Amino acid sequence: MKVYDSHEIKNIALLGNDGSGKTTLTEALLFESGLIKRRGRITAKNTVSDYFPVEQDYGYSVFSTVFHVEWMGKKLNIIDCPGSDDFVGAALTALNVTDTALLLINGQWGPEVGTQNHFRYTEKLGKPVIFLVNQLDDEKCDYDSILDDLQTIYGSKVVPVQYPVKTGPEFNSLIDVILMKKLTWGSEGGEPVIEDIPAEEKEKAEALHKALVEAAAENDESLMEKFFETDHLTEDEMREGIRKGMVTRSIFPVFCVCASKNMGVGRLMEFLGNVVPFVDEMPAVHNTRGVAVKPDPSTPTSIYFFKTGVEPHIGEVQYFKVMSGTVKEGDDLTNADRGSKERMAQIFVCAGANREKVEKLEAGDIGCTVKLKDVRTGNTLNAKECDNRFNFIKYPNPKFTRAIRAVNEADTEKMMVALNRMRQEDPTWEVEQSKELRQILVHGQGEFHLRTLKWRLENIDKIAIEFYEQRIPYRETITKAARADYRHKKQSGGAGQFGEVHLIVEPYSDGMPDPTVYKFGGQEIRISLKGKEEIPLDWGGKLVFINSVVGGAIDARFMPAILKGVMSRMEQGPLTGSYARDVRVVVYDGKMHSVDSNELSFMLAGRNAFSQAFKEAGPKILEPIYDVEVFVPAEKMGDVMSDLQGRRGMIVGMSSENGYEKLQAKVPLKEMGNYATSLSSLTGGRASFIMKFASYELVPGDIQSKLVEAFEKDQSE
Repeated sequence: MKVYDSHEIKNIALLGNDGSGKTTLTEALLFESGLIKRRGRITAKNTVSDYFPVEQDYGYSVFSTVFHVEWMGKKLNIIDCPGSDDFVGAALTALNVTDTALLLINGQWGPEVGTQNHFRYTEKLGKPVIFLVNQLDDEKCDYDSILDDLQTIYGSKVVPVQYPVKTGPEFNSLIDVILMKKLTWGSEGGEPVIEDIPAEEKEKAEALHKALVEAAAENDESLMEKFFETDHLTEDEMREGIRKGMVTRSIFPVFCVCASKNMGVGRLMEFLGNVVPFVDEMPAVHNTRGVAVKPDPSTPTSIYFFKTGVEPHIGEVQYFKVMSGTVKEGDDLTNADRGSKERMAQIFVCAGANREKVEKLEAGDIGCTVKLKDVRTGNTLNAKECDNRFNFIKYPNPKFTRAIRAVNEADTEKMMVALNRMRQEDPTWEVEQSKELRQILVHGQGEFHLRTLKWRLENIDKIAIEFYEQRIPYRETITKAARADYRHKKQSGGAGQFGEVHLIVEPYSDGMPDPTVYKFGGQEIRISLKGKEEIPLDWGGKLVFINSVVGGAIDARFMPAILKGVMSRMEQGPLTGSYARDVRVVVYDGKMHSVDSNELSFMLAGRNAFSQAFKEAGPKILEPIYDVEVFVPAEKMGDVMSDLQGRRGMIVGMSSENGYEKLQAKVPLKEMGNYATSLSSLTGGRASFIMKFASYELVPGDIQSKLVEAFEKDQSE
């Protein structure tokens, strides 16, 4: 295979909602390029994408598929991404290592929530976008309506390059307003017949051609001058103007295809080859030190690993992008993240499960390798003269969590090894061994996401597992001051145990003045500050511990033991066993014994005195509240609002964003357990949401009573 330089390589992410036809389009692109001799079908389970067993079982894409085509002396690296929002990690990874997004639109439905989400990611990353309307042969397809929607949502930057003469089952021809020709296909697709535009389409085509010429000219001063002088641009000049406009996101071209019939695919590839920006025309990526790293083959070699796949009979297949320099077979490189040495024994270019061996790849290119010793997703390998590290992919917060356990407890360790390995393949799977909740938690993007993880554990690793509800990380605090004393006394022959602690607890907030006096039932207790510790708690909030003991009632050497006893109860609150927070403890008196007092005695006395005082101090349970943003079609707004309110959600904002409604709410985590599934059911899969932790708030009284009752019952059992 030819070695391509940076000005011959184009990297493209293929994105689109579930059902938009990405896998079918991939087959048509590979067929048109000659890389495959026959187009596969999803129903026959023989496509280049979706080749993993889990994808074939479920009938939808789970992993991104990296493939390449050679076309007109150029190399197009294309990453076909899953459409479901559950697998958004693959789309974000692809967008970060490619330069242009090809955003596929289902001709039946037009722009969907998935379109919105993917476009939003391209916006954040500053990537060029091509809209591609597919399934023009569907009887529900209305191209003019789809174009209107796109221009309403994304503005006048959306410029059609083609339009269909007819849509529906009779679709077989397009008007191309760059070529100013009509393209017509036979029933099998393939090469079109190119004809002059018929008279009845001439006026519409000329109007769209003029709009496209104006949009192209706006991106280059010399083109603009020529356009003003001649009212015309050549085809090459239009391509140049469109390319520059795409780089600056001032033009979003719209193309048309019918991928299942291979109509329009060859013309799309011509556009990708001729117009889409090359890797060296896009802004440089910055390393972790903020230094721009240009895709220059003459600079020291640096490669970034963006994806790991595990395949039967092969093991780990690791995909990389050459960030700078040239990587050659046999190169010895250093892992900048782990310090280990690696040899690139073999280098391949990819087409799904098919791989072609190559001797070297230059800056900007994408390839894969196998049998590396110690490389993880996100690692950088460098040549001797280079010290780059990259960390430019930011993944969204998880929004679906389940506790997980092996059906056979003996398989727990094996399950953890498999889970951590799978996280290398998809970083949006997060695994947490929660000490607080005493559960192993798996966090993901939705029910499908975790269902896929379960399938793989059970079918690939042969580990039977079950999901169950996660416990909620409640917090406990107090609302008023209270005091208690506790004497720990134990005599069993020889030295005994004795410690007595008198203490006060009260709510604490930052900036509170130090206490001077307390009153309880007519008794006044004056505070003399002998020592103070402010302890930030790992789980949020603070514990402030004050020593106010005078007259030597408790020796200072026992204070750390009392604090240890208090902390042990803070870690297992008296109401529900949850962490306690935001409490000030004042030890003001006590007693000790010259022989029997020891650290254990005062630790137990402190623990029990704190527990008693806490229960008298108006104890309250706090629950985690999350900020939730829902993107929903306008006609489903009422249903979604009602559902959120039924989850104790408080609506805090509403706005319109690019044709969709955005709802902002604050919702307790307890009520969000099955939200991803419910939202999909309510809206037919046309809505999406994001959530992140906001704060801890008091739970309502009736819910607190139920939680305390359930905890006490559990403890007694």
